[in-house]
Amino acid sequence: MNLFFIKDALCRATEKKRNLVIFGVIFLAGMILGICFVKTPAFYEFHLNGCDRFLTRVCYSERSVFLIFLERTAGCALLLILTLAGGVHIVGLVVPTAVLIYRSYTFGGQIAILFGVYGVSGALVALVLYIPIHIMIDVILLFGTSISVCRSRCFRFGKQDFCELALDFLALLLLIAAVCLIEMILLLAIFHPLGNLF
Repeated sequence: MNLFFIKDALCRATEKKRNLVIFGVIFLAGMILGICFVKTPAFYEFHLNGCDRFLTRVCYSERSVFLIFLERTAGCALLLILTLAGGVHIVGLVVPTAVLIYRSYTFGGQIAILFGVYGVSGALVALVLYIPIHIMIDVILLFGTSISVCRSRCFRFGKQDFCELALDFLALLLLIAAVCLIEMILLLAIFHPLGNLF
């Protein structure tokens, strides 16, 4: 199968370096704010519950890792849809920006919880699984945001525009599926018994 459209999507995503830098800085700022305000009563329980869900439903779950792979891919696909759909109009760019800010803020807060509350076991989960997988997904969403920014200036709601949008979605979705597959392999190798494959 010719996967040229993946290369094309990545080339367009990295063509405007300024977009990547701007949204990268926004992501970094959101992550730092998440770490700094993790102990704020309004957000502490939110971050703690997020970590609990990740540990119990992903890392130490009795469920099949294949089912976890499908759930995680579907969840990231929804974020990708929101990110790319924001590019149909310049006003819609608030959506991918909000997705990145939300992802970065929760990322920072949950890193702080994993290291500060769960100790050595939390640090192991964070370093081996949570941080690398989260960052890879965020980079893909960052590429999607860059594509949306470029598309918002010239989208005409024609057949060709929607076909290009669908190809970009498919390209980035395949990358997300690859990252979730890596996560599944790590889960199977480190956290889950082999019997939890299916």
